[in-house]
Formats: sequence, C-alpha cells, structure tokens
Amino acid sequence: MDDYFPVTCPYCGEQVELYVEPDVEGRMVQDCEVCCNPWLVRVSRDGDERSVTVSRGDGSE
Repeated sequence: MDDYFPVTCPYCGEQVELYVEPDVEGRMVQDCEVCCNPWLVRVSRDGDERSVTVSRGDGSE
C-alpha cells in the first residue's frame, strides 16, 4: 500500500505528494507546504485501497 498521495492545493494550485501514515483514516487539517494555507484532508479506505482528497480548510467550503 502506497503512503504517498499526489494532491493539488485548492489555494495555490501546486501539486505535492502528501504522506499519510498507513493506519490513518478520517479527517485532519494540514497546511500546504507551498503556500501554508490550511487543507481539510479526508482519508478513506476501501479494503486495501486508500484515497485522499483535500479541500479548503478555512471554513469557506
């Protein structure tokens, strides 16, 4: 299972690889490493497959 996920910042548009520990699932807030704006990160699992999505984490979503 891969622990790095390519995501695109919803603020600056930069694509970065986000490391997510193998046992993490649910929601968390993390800052963009490029522009420092907050992301709302959602990690979901379907069997052995995980998916990661990011959206604005500033309450404007």
